[in-house]
Amino acid sequence: MADANPQLRDLLRTWAFAVVWATLPLTAGPALGDALDPRSPSFRTVASVGLWTIWALTLVAALVPRTVTLTAIRIVSPAAVVAVLWGSAVTPSVGAADLVAIAVTGLAGAVAYLPTTGDVYVNGSSYGDERRLPLRAPAALLLGPIELAWAVAVIGAVAGPLLLAAHVWLAGAVALLVGWPVAAWTARSLHTLARRWLVFTPAGVVLHDQLVVLEAMLVVRRQIASIAPALADTTARDLTLGSPGLALEIRMTEPLAISPTPARRLRGDQPGVVSEDVDAVLITPTRPGVVLTEAARRRLPVG
Repeated sequence: MADANPQLRDLLRTWAFAVVWATLPLTAGPALGDALDPRSPSFRTVASVGLWTIWALTLVAALVPRTVTLTAIRIVSPAAVVAVLWGSAVTPSVGAADLVAIAVTGLAGAVAYLPTTGDVYVNGSSYGDERRLPLRAPAALLLGPIELAWAVAVIGAVAGPLLLAAHVWLAGAVALLVGWPVAAWTARSLHTLARRWLVFTPAGVVLHDQLVVLEAMLVVRRQIASIAPALADTTARDLTLGSPGLALEIRMTEPLAISPTPARRLRGDQPGVVSEDVDAVLITPTRPGVVLTEAARRRLPVG
């Protein structure tokens, strides 16, 4: 019986988003149906087919936890909230169906962005005795660029078909030809944020984050002096990119060469690789307590 609660907790973490998302035809469908009902037949048909297709593809993605499907659900779930808010705004009055739709799509979006959900999905792509722990997004990106990129991806994907369905032919054709490539490129950029991890392996720990290091930083077991919460006066090399939350310090027994990502590369240039020796680094995982627990489980020095 002692293992029942952890097993139940793991099941909830793994399938919570899929369960909530599966209910949307019943919980959000009526509100969206009411909003689409007065539209032209062509617009209503295209929007309905699009909504059903996106719902089905997202459900499939939710049932196959991977890093790429994490990006998919984190792009689509906020778009569902926007869709039902639009539906509420264009109907004469907000009724119970609208409130239920807003609540359930909001819940789906919240679950998609939980740190535990990110943990489950990125580990769906892991190999063997490997544990991936996601890193927090940089603060500078949280204050506008991520939201803007998300809006560009969603608008670029849906604007063309909807404009064509509304018989706005020229604008729809332009939006389709330009919007889909831009949406794909932006979604790929957002996917970079889902591919930032601290990875525990039998050999040691690996920092996989191309925003801060050009090549994955491997610290083998014998080189790890400690993994612990960072002190305020630490002199460790900061690799957090200003991410909010508790920073952890990985201290090495000897200097380790890393290749920091130059700022010019982040702007699209291709400068030469410059190596730097460090004896400690700072990272900001989404679940620092889990990082310390995993390190202790693998008999790495903690604290």
